[in-house]
Amino acid sequence: MFDRFLYTQLSDAIAHSPAVALLGPRQVGKTTLAMQVGERDHALYLDLESEQDRAKLSQPELYLTDHLDKLVILDEVHRAPGLFPVLRGLIDRNRREGRRFGQYLLLGSASPDLLKQSGETLAGRITYLELTPLQVLETPSVAADELWVRGGFPESLLAADATHSLRWRQNFIRTYLERDIPQFGPRLAAETLRRFWGMLAHLQGGLLNVAQLARNLGVDAKTAANYLDLLVDLMLVRRLPPWHANLGKRLVKSPKVYVRDSGVLHALLNIQHKENLLEHPVVGRSWEGFVIENLLAVAANKAQGYFYQTSGGAEIDLLLAWPDGSVWAIEIKRSLAPKIERGFYAACADLMPTKKFVVYPGAERYRLANDIEVIPLEGLAQELAGAA
Repeated sequence: MFDRFLYTQLSDAIAHSPAVALLGPRQVGKTTLAMQVGERDHALYLDLESEQDRAKLSQPELYLTDHLDKLVILDEVHRAPGLFPVLRGLIDRNRREGRRFGQYLLLGSASPDLLKQSGETLAGRITYLELTPLQVLETPSVAADELWVRGGFPESLLAADATHSLRWRQNFIRTYLERDIPQFGPRLAAETLRRFWGMLAHLQGGLLNVAQLARNLGVDAKTAANYLDLLVDLMLVRRLPPWHANLGKRLVKSPKVYVRDSGVLHALLNIQHKENLLEHPVVGRSWEGFVIENLLAVAANKAQGYFYQTSGGAEIDLLLAWPDGSVWAIEIKRSLAPKIERGFYAACADLMPTKKFVVYPGAERYRLANDIEVIPLEGLAQELAGAA
């Protein structure tokens, strides 16, 4: 059992919102976390993948009216989009009777339908939280490199050995392609989407070129864009946006694309062991994506993530933009003796960040220059966790 970073945020959201949606990919630990919170609140749990629980909700208003005095957890809620208007009515009824918060906890795999339905019918009544795969601050007993290679899905990370871990991730990918994704959109050919996902793995950390992806896949650009949108909506792929401030520079305007979980990335590329990964061309971009996902998970609801790149070669791997207008510049290096390139200095001259960090796989924290600090991933994640 791992202590999830989101536990406190989830408890706080339930205490201050009528409904909370906890979203994330399958098998990421949403149900486990919800049950931890629910046990404290004596919650009622309903799994909408269970025929028995779905039968209880054949007339949802009647059933849920009998449980207005407790937190109700609805798992896989995207399977019953018709529930949302009912929940809205019950929430408003509870409000009139003086019970304003802690009514419903909705768990879902972030289908577009779920987001659309809840956004339209529960506007002003719902808080969204995203549960990511396990991160470095949640796994102090696990070596960071093992987390990097296996990824953060609990079953993969805790597998008996590397072979079983890879097999779990391969089955996870197959299940998504054959069973889960068809629930969320029009029927897609599993093999075509598998090839597309694999292309994104080879593109890890590169600039998005939808037209090129479409040509390689043999489909039109609109279809390729829809495939990408679906994987982003399911929280399996990240589009990292470019910094867009008007600096009088020719800025790169295409987003970068990352397979979000490093273990899934490695499974798509059939990389089983750390030794195989270190020999693979994707190693640097895999580490970059791993660091970005860890930092953005901790910075969620605090800072927005971007990258910065100009046509002149100025570049920053990750920019964190804070609500007060300040930015942190973060360079990511898979080297125990990291060296800063000219492009980072040029980008910092453009943006004047308040803090500059170089994240590396070592254990020591030290200054590379007066205003640039070399720092381990866990150290920067802790700093972000403590930031206002």
